[in-house]
Amino acid sequence: MSAEPPPSDTADARLADTTVSLLNRVLPPERDFAVRLWDGTTLPAATAEDGARRATLVLTNPDAVAEMFQLPIDVHLGEAFLRGDLEVEGDIEAVFAFLDHAEVRVSTSDWIRIAADAAKLGAGRAGPVAALAAHLRGTAHSPDRDRQAITHHYDVSNDFYACFLGARMAYSCAYWPQNVEDLDEAQDAKHDLICRKLRLRPGERLLDIGCGWGGLAIHAADRYGAHAVGATLSEKQVDDARRRAREAGLEGRVSFELRDYRDLDGAYDKIASVGMAEHVGRDQLPTYYRAAFDRLVPGGAMLNHAIQRGPLRSEADDRVVSGEFMRRYVFPDGEILPLWQSLEAAEGAGFEVRDVEDLREHYAETLRAWVRNLEARWDEAVAAASPERARLWRVYMAGSAHRFASGHLAIHQCLLAKPDARGRAGVPRTRHDLYA
Repeated sequence: MSAEPPPSDTADARLADTTVSLLNRVLPPERDFAVRLWDGTTLPAATAEDGARRATLVLTNPDAVAEMFQLPIDVHLGEAFLRGDLEVEGDIEAVFAFLDHAEVRVSTSDWIRIAADAAKLGAGRAGPVAALAAHLRGTAHSPDRDRQAITHHYDVSNDFYACFLGARMAYSCAYWPQNVEDLDEAQDAKHDLICRKLRLRPGERLLDIGCGWGGLAIHAADRYGAHAVGATLSEKQVDDARRRAREAGLEGRVSFELRDYRDLDGAYDKIASVGMAEHVGRDQLPTYYRAAFDRLVPGGAMLNHAIQRGPLRSEADDRVVSGEFMRRYVFPDGEILPLWQSLEAAEGAGFEVRDVEDLREHYAETLRAWVRNLEARWDEAVAAASPERARLWRVYMAGSAHRFASGHLAIHQCLLAKPDARGRAGVPRTRHDLYA
């Protein structure tokens, strides 16, 4: 594919020519985004005869080109975006098809040659964006290090999260049944789905592990008459959750604690864990499920809602797309595991697996809603955090939307039962009551 317009014969023009050559070696042959260089040179979108595009990827800094093509590409392209060396005009999710192409259709050996050719262009700019990177100390998934990881991601700013999460402040996959198009309604539907799957009844005690800003616990108390306890390691979340419970008039029925899942106590009829297990780690999964099992009364149930590897997860060499960008800047020590490992650990703790549902398309829709909200309230988000952090959340949420939509990631709700001494699980034999 030729670029337009052809550059003149100068040093800058030769750099643009070389960059175009590199891009043509790695870009998907059919794509719905264009690419524009710092000098106006443009590679048009290729999905329609009229050059229709969803987005334009803009390379703004010629000095950063050499570094952008180095491996692993998710780290170097992600850091270039944080610095502003890359911009995206339009639908940012569209450009993530590039990573799919790079991961699956460009061999690792070809990428190594491309990176070597790019390196000849110059030394490039400094890579890591130190102010945004996680710097954790201690043993991975120890209580102290887990607290550091949670603080890094969740204690950014409640005002920042309010710019895109919506009124419910729910930072997990919403549920979008037919005719639901509003994010807050979809989060209410998710909370309702969890309560219905748990068959939550008035007066029952609910434990919400990793409760976030308290949305599920407040919903369970308000709509189902439950007595709910939420636990999180985020101080900012606890403070805001308690405020929200007070404003809802639910102080007597909802409480929130700053507590590690390994330190939980009390007895509960039902347990929910939504978007928390991803922080636990493979080696700690048996401890996590045993801690929950021990807190449940016999005949009780747990709803575990967690991201897992998707059906189309690539087996490509991780030197190309490593996942290190997400671990370094977004979710330090986060581990996305296959569903079977989670279920194996749950059964090992004594749980009976009663129901499994994949909601990955729902998470893609949720993430797109968050990106739209963030973009619509961009100035507020920047003021609440920083321009670099707002850019980080925009790229990570858009990339995650693409990964869920394309099948690289999945999110499962797993209903787990703790049978009593006579083997009774306390769960109906059918799903009929969920849809009645």
